[in-house]
Amino acid sequence: MENSVFELQYAIDTFYFLICGALVMWMAAGFTMLESGLVRAKNTTEILTKNVALYSISCIMYMVCGYAIMYGGDFFLAGIQTVDPDAVLGDFAAREDGFRGGSIYSGASDFFFQVVFVATAMSIVSGAVAERMKLWAFLLFAVVLTGVIYPLEGSWTWGGNAVFGLYNLGDLGFSDFAGSGIVHMAGAAAALAGVLLLGARKGKYRADGSIAAIPGANLPLATLGTFILWMGWFGFNGGSVLKLGDIANANSVAMVFLNTNAAAAGGLVAALLVARALFGKADLTMALNGALAGLVVITAEPSTPSALVATLFGAAGGVLVVFSILLLDKIKIDDPVGAISVHGTCGLLGLLVVPLTNDGATFSGQLIGAATIFVWVFLASLVVWGVLKMIMGIRVDEEHEYEGVDIAECGLEAYPEFTASGSRRGG
Repeated sequence: MENSVFELQYAIDTFYFLICGALVMWMAAGFTMLESGLVRAKNTTEILTKNVALYSISCIMYMVCGYAIMYGGDFFLAGIQTVDPDAVLGDFAAREDGFRGGSIYSGASDFFFQVVFVATAMSIVSGAVAERMKLWAFLLFAVVLTGVIYPLEGSWTWGGNAVFGLYNLGDLGFSDFAGSGIVHMAGAAAALAGVLLLGARKGKYRADGSIAAIPGANLPLATLGTFILWMGWFGFNGGSVLKLGDIANANSVAMVFLNTNAAAAGGLVAALLVARALFGKADLTMALNGALAGLVVITAEPSTPSALVATLFGAAGGVLVVFSILLLDKIKIDDPVGAISVHGTCGLLGLLVVPLTNDGATFSGQLIGAATIFVWVFLASLVVWGVLKMIMGIRVDEEHEYEGVDIAECGLEAYPEFTASGSRRGG
């Protein structure tokens, strides 16, 4: 009887794990829609290509070497197999260990849930470097980030290894439940390094010091992308509970879902109000980024706050993201979709509010963890971007940027019937 109960619990936990992984995979569609809505029509095909390609590259590189770097083991598929049922049943203690270190969660379900997080980190880079980066330079960077840079950083945090053998973040009181720093701030750090070497889009910052607004081509698509991300985030945070098949974890999952939703709502409303106060009008793009900012903030610890506190945390992210976007524009860091502010600035805020509700975390531990993640990912990414810039260049030439990178990089347009070149082809 005990074995039957355990088998049922194991099946429920594994199924829940896989469904949450599928929800996180669906976030790839959200990033794709959001980014393609916030860039100009002439750059849409490339942003679509980047997103489908980076997801595929992430899956391959994490399978080949990333998973082994992050959690230990042999390279090339070793350990990414289904668990032996007899071995699991013979070790009832494993069910209390969690998948990070416990044999019950090793194997295919663990890998699948982890790999979609890697793709999320890389998706953050895509939007920040949009409209002027060479496609193949971006994809080569994706190989290194997903295969080495992110997994090594993850080995120091979720993997529990000491940072270059010097100090252990867990011992210092660092906690990041689902990845405000480990995933989101890491992606933003890589994006920032690329943007600094890449430079701003032509015409974004005028000689007189003014900033040109470059609106996106499809705000309905951007809004749809935000809702997809909002939905996928339930898997992102909810799956990080790791289990479902008992009362305590079921209650924890429910609270995580509630707080994730509350933080997103708080972030959107706060950003909308701040935009109204600053600009005199409701700004849809700021509202969308406010929702995402709230989600990023609560990701560091969605299980311990009350729903009201989660809403306030999300609202703080919504306020912060507006001012962060404006500040980056003022210092001429061109981020077409606001990814660095949403995932970087608000990722840091998420880490810093964790000790307010989680006694196991310390402010010093959170600061050291944030600094470790940012410095490693930023510097490693800067080196990789720099090498790519020297070898092949990372920016398209001025003529191709003016015409749009769709034709230059992909050979086709996303909306050919609405362009002069498309009508000429049809004639």
